[in-house]
Amino acid sequence: MFTGIIKTKGAIGSIEKRGGDVRLRVTTTGLPWADYAVGDSISVNGVCLTAVHLHDNGFDTDVSVETLDVTTLSNLAVGDAVNLEPALRVGDALGGHLVSGHVDGIGTLLARADDARSVRMTFEVPGELARYVARKGSICVDGVSLTINEVSGNTFGLNIIPHTAEVTTMGLYEVGAAVNIEVDLLARYIERMLGSDAGGLSIDFLKEHGYA
Repeated sequence: MFTGIIKTKGAIGSIEKRGGDVRLRVTTTGLPWADYAVGDSISVNGVCLTAVHLHDNGFDTDVSVETLDVTTLSNLAVGDAVNLEPALRVGDALGGHLVSGHVDGIGTLLARADDARSVRMTFEVPGELARYVARKGSICVDGVSLTINEVSGNTFGLNIIPHTAEVTTMGLYEVGAAVNIEVDLLARYIERMLGSDAGGLSIDFLKEHGYA
């Protein structure tokens, strides 16, 4: 599990094709790699990957065909910046929201505009994900935990503060950029419970208690 609070940015050091899938080398000096081990999970642009080799300034990881098909990792080139977050450890602060690192779909940046020192961004998501997106709810974009400002159809708006723009890759986004989207886990569980005969949870119940 992750929190969506990016620890550091890294860069793609190499991309090696191996029998249809890919081995990535990710480099950064922003994490104490001596504290990590082979087999540890690390989120790369919101995708949970396993470190298969560690070196002084980063790690290698294998990316399966399935992951390449359903995330933006297939678009990466050597030198591209990526958001990095190691998996939570017992006692770590939960600064964002619970994130699994399992991408639900790919979104697209439709617009960006300066708003004082912040940047307003509007993203479009696939239609099947729109029902999980709610105003003031949480969403994970390329591994970054964010609060949704507004929603309209298949689009949602975000306010990116200067700190987030600086310490993540979001400050580099241009209109048309493809991003990994993970919706809030709670939204998925609520949908499951609403569709179950066992729970007794309903839209009326949620409205009565201020959740809908």
